[in-house]
Amino acid sequence: MAPRKLKPIEDSRVARPQKARHDTAVKDPTWDAYRNDRQPTGAVTCPTCGAAFRNGRWTWEDATGSAARETCPACRRIADSYPEGFLTLSGSFIAGHREEILNLIENEAEAEKAEHPLNRIMDQADEGEKIVIRTTDNHLPRRIGEALKHAYGGRLILKYPPEEAAIRVSWTRQTTSSRSARSAATRH
Repeated sequence: MAPRKLKPIEDSRVARPQKARHDTAVKDPTWDAYRNDRQPTGAVTCPTCGAAFRNGRWTWEDATGSAARETCPACRRIADSYPEGFLTLSGSFIAGHREEILNLIENEAEAEKAEHPLNRIMDQADEGEKIVIRTTDNHLPRRIGEALKHAYGGRLILKYPPEEAAIRVSWTRQTTSSRSARSAATRH
C-alpha cells in the first residue's frame, strides 16, 4: 500500500484575499421603510390628514371614536420631504396651456387620492417652461404622465432606476409653431 499524500497545512497567519460581502441592511430595492416597517394594529387615524387604517389598508372612512392616532406613511413622507415619485413637465407648450395642464394634474391627483389615500402630490415647483412635481408614491406620476400624453400628445418617458424604488416620469411637448419653425430651419 502506497503512503498517503498529506495536504500542506495552511498557516492561518498568512493574509488571504477576502471574498466580497454582499450582505447589506436592505437586500430588496423595493423595500420601503414608509410602508413595510409594520402595519398598525386595530383602528388607527392619521392626525395630520384624517385617513383611517382599517382592514389592512388606509382609507378615507371615518375612524371609530376609540381609534389610536398614528401618522400615515404619506404624511410621514411629506414631513420628511422624501418623495417616491417625480414628474417633470417641460417644453414650450406649457406656457400657452398652463391652466389646462394644472387642472388636469389636479383632477388626476384628486381621483387617485380618493381611491388611494397614500397617493398624493407633495409639492410642485413651477419654473416657467418646466414644472417639477414630487409625489408620495410611484403610481401617481405615471397616471398624470399618461393623462397628459393622452390629452396633449408629446413625449412620455418612464424611468425606474434599479437602485431606488422611486419612479421618474418626464413629459415633454413643444408648441406646434416652434416645431414647424425648427423643421423649416433644418430644411434650408
